[in-house]
Amino acid sequence: QVQLVESGGGLVQPGGSLRLSCTASAIALEKYAVGWFRQAPGKEREGVSCINGRDGKEYYLDSVKGRFTISRDNGNNTVYLHTSSLKAEDTAVYYCATRFDLCPLGLSNQYWYLYFDSRGQGTQVTVSS
Repeated sequence: QVQLVESGGGLVQPGGSLRLSCTASAIALEKYAVGWFRQAPGKEREGVSCINGRDGKEYYLDSVKGRFTISRDNGNNTVYLHTSSLKAEDTAVYYCATRFDLCPLGLSNQYWYLYFDSRGQGTQVTVSS
């Protein structure tokens, strides 16, 4: 059974940075697309980023381009979401999810997360002064 565990969230001031981690068991993440999505209180879930398993192509929500970077550490079976220049509107619970090979299309669609097979329990990111 695939298990995904997110970590690295916390409280950070505006302009700060966090590195979120998604570690998997029972699968080799390097063969899988790994996506990150988030949900803020009272808002719909939204896709943030995704990295293909096949070719490592990366995808980002427009509002995080230039601030967030997704990367892999295959040796540790982990995918990271490096966040920087954080804003109050980035406050949310961040989840990672996997599906074999390629990221699903439509990252900005509110139902994008449903195209993944496994999801973690999330890590809270709070951006506040």
